[in-house]
Amino acid sequence: MKVLFNKLKKCNKIFLIIYFLTFIIYLVTYFLLIKNLMGLSGVETLIRSIVIGLFGIWLIAYFLWNLINLILKKHITLSITTALTIIFVVVFSAVNYYINVIYTSIDNLAESEQVTYTSNLIVMSGTSLNDNSKLGMINTDKDIEGNVLAKELIKDKKLENLEVIEYSSYYEMIYDLISGKIQGTFLNSNYLVTYSEEEFEGIKNSMILYSYSKKMKNQDTELKSKKSLNEPFTILLMGVDSEADGLDQNAAFNGDTLMLVTFNPKTLNATMFSIPRDTYVPIACNNNKYAKINSAAGYGTSCVIQTIEQLTEVKIDYYVKINFKGVVDLVEAVGGIDVDVEVPDYKLYYNAHKGRVCEQNSLRQFGDQLVCMDTGMQHLNGEQALAYARCRHAYLQSDIARNRHQQQIVEALARKIANPSNINRFEELLNAITNNMKTNMEMKQMLTFYDVLKEMVLKSFGDGDFVKIQKTYLEYYSLPVRYGNMTLSAVGYYPDSLNAIINLMKANLDLEKKEMIKTFSFDANEEYTTKVTGQGITTGGKLETMPNFIGKTISEVEAWANSHNITLNTEFVDADSEHFNPNTLPGMVANQSIGAYTLINEITELTIYINNATQIPTPNPDENQNNNNSNNEEDNSNDDIPDVILPSEGEESENDNSENEETNQD
Repeated sequence: MKVLFNKLKKCNKIFLIIYFLTFIIYLVTYFLLIKNLMGLSGVETLIRSIVIGLFGIWLIAYFLWNLINLILKKHITLSITTALTIIFVVVFSAVNYYINVIYTSIDNLAESEQVTYTSNLIVMSGTSLNDNSKLGMINTDKDIEGNVLAKELIKDKKLENLEVIEYSSYYEMIYDLISGKIQGTFLNSNYLVTYSEEEFEGIKNSMILYSYSKKMKNQDTELKSKKSLNEPFTILLMGVDSEADGLDQNAAFNGDTLMLVTFNPKTLNATMFSIPRDTYVPIACNNNKYAKINSAAGYGTSCVIQTIEQLTEVKIDYYVKINFKGVVDLVEAVGGIDVDVEVPDYKLYYNAHKGRVCEQNSLRQFGDQLVCMDTGMQHLNGEQALAYARCRHAYLQSDIARNRHQQQIVEALARKIANPSNINRFEELLNAITNNMKTNMEMKQMLTFYDVLKEMVLKSFGDGDFVKIQKTYLEYYSLPVRYGNMTLSAVGYYPDSLNAIINLMKANLDLEKKEMIKTFSFDANEEYTTKVTGQGITTGGKLETMPNFIGKTISEVEAWANSHNITLNTEFVDADSEHFNPNTLPGMVANQSIGAYTLINEITELTIYINNATQIPTPNPDENQNNNNSNNEEDNSNDDIPDVILPSEGEESENDNSENEETNQD
């Protein structure tokens, strides 16, 4: 050893320093490479082993061989091997950097351990609270923002002296706020987006009186799955239409976008099922009380998942929350997407925007900030893609059309992300994804998807589709329903249409055998269209609601009650009764114990109140007309169409509603 040190002392000092520095740097980057490569469990195991082995051999060779070259003063050989080793160091550094970027990105995709929950005390503009004020609060402590933090806000702002009325439904509570029955209510920060239906138009005139925020344990971190992504699996995509960037500052979401996707990694086949936000279903976490499905989001992610699992009988393995504002970043990161923009079929809107599709921008600004696009196949930028995904005012099918467009955006994005040409946008794309998505997938589960993703990318090098996506369509019908003291415009679905979609999803998950099509017909005179599962199936029955019996005869009500096995009670009332109706003739139904449009699936008894024949009513024509208007809502699938958005202030368009009376379904 002493002889070796003596010989090294005689070596060229510059080459000696370069030799040791290069060796140390190589050693450090090599061991970092080993650490990072070993973490990629299940990803090209053989290749990783070969790479680690070969560069390990080079490490030993460099140390021994160049030690000899130093002593023998073979500086040219030393210089060449050192230059080659430095190149390896640069490669190692780049690989380590990108692997760490992937690790960090995957970690950021996971739900944060803590998120900021916010409860706001909402009052109508100009309202001030006093000792006689009443506050509305959701009655379940499973609701962090509507109940738990609301109680803390009351204590923090010293409002304990005010009466608190508990509700089981946000709809009833907000209706009572707007109508003045209560003076304040507790809602999350996203309430203006969440309750944007026409029934709650008055909520726009509200304001936040007090706000209370708290970082708390994220309840969604408890939603885990052990399903490998090498097996058929399901993903629930949930839209968070937030005014804020990022998801950690916005725990609540509105549930307007719910898309259940199944994927079979063996066949590279996927199904997409968009669930209309107004679909009237039992809400799993609210004692299976019927409500619009998007209302489940008010109770958290687990409630949405339980409700959809109950509806579809399909277990949801994973979920992904997508911040709508992040769609802009995602589309920009892939250089735009190609989408066939549907032509507006709402005539008033079509005329106002000259046939184009226009919607508010990502900041929800109108006027000169309106985002417009032509129809047909278009290359959309980020703002246009988001506008198209949000737009429902331009179409007679409203939310159903919007669901269809969101499927187009998701499909176009998936194809573009898997395109190898986007490798140069790798880091930008990862940042866009991780900043705007959250999921309950863990690192090891995401890594199991590598082999499937590799096959998809290899297919995309050719001209074939990298994945076959089967779309679905849930046939629906307009369903005005009574909710407390108000009537909501919901939609019912045809069970057989849903069953066809469920069977497709189960077949794709290998839970049921696929039926072989044994017949084929072709007509050259008919235009070929791709089959959409569930479309055109309008059988299986409808949800039935209580009719409006006011003004009807007793015999008419008796016939209806007998046909539905409902016990009927009849009471005659005088003018001093609260049930007396001066606008109804004697002997006719003046009132009923259960309001019109109430679901009858759980009703067993009905009481009708008959104006006593000895009383002579004094009809009020105006009031009678109002009653007739309010009690004779038409079954119209256009209930959800709001006022058209005009291109600019003061500009009017042709008001030709006569051409928009028919509702067309795909």
